[in-house]
Amino acid sequence: MTETLKELGDYVAQALGSSVLKAEVLQGELIVTVARDALIPTLTLLRDDPKCRFEQLMDVCGADYPERAERFEVIYHLLSLAHIRRVRVKIATGEQTPVPSATGVFSSANWFEREAWDLYGILFSDHPDLRRILTDYGFEGHPLRKDFPLTGFVELRYDDEKKRVVYDKVKLQQDFRTFDFMSPWEGMTRQILPGDEKANVASPPKPEGKA
Repeated sequence: MTETLKELGDYVAQALGSSVLKAEVLQGELIVTVARDALIPTLTLLRDDPKCRFEQLMDVCGADYPERAERFEVIYHLLSLAHIRRVRVKIATGEQTPVPSATGVFSSANWFEREAWDLYGILFSDHPDLRRILTDYGFEGHPLRKDFPLTGFVELRYDDEKKRVVYDKVKLQQDFRTFDFMSPWEGMTRQILPGDEKANVASPPKPEGKA
């Protein structure tokens, strides 16, 4: 199986030329990394070529690497029912650089790309309806970015006076306390601790003939 996938990767690399940056087999799956502007020709080839026939786009997801110049990876998972195998296509992009929408090749990319926009802020050019899909309309930011705060920026609550849902800025209050860092034994001011009086009670005499 690995050899078959490697041959397929070589075939795709030869067909697309310099647009393919890397083709490798990892953990039994073919991964093809291509230039961003070659995404649509790559997906079209993988769908239509008789040697490929990846008819289904199963998922589009993102990965965030803030330390990179182009911080996002966009990953496309394709399935071939004809050949019973998968391929993963990767491209890189930045915060302000749009990725060509794959909706013209696979209609299922619509909601997948909306999710990637919602959670990562990845832009897709020529998308028919690029808007949030999982978070609320008033949500600020993109929650799967590595630099997104765990608390978010706003919190949602129901206001009894206004009789509707409202948004408030997140406020974290810290109440400071004074600690003396003493153990319970060091901190005790009493000379006799509760229960110490039992130590002064004489033990009852033991019955004769018993140890």
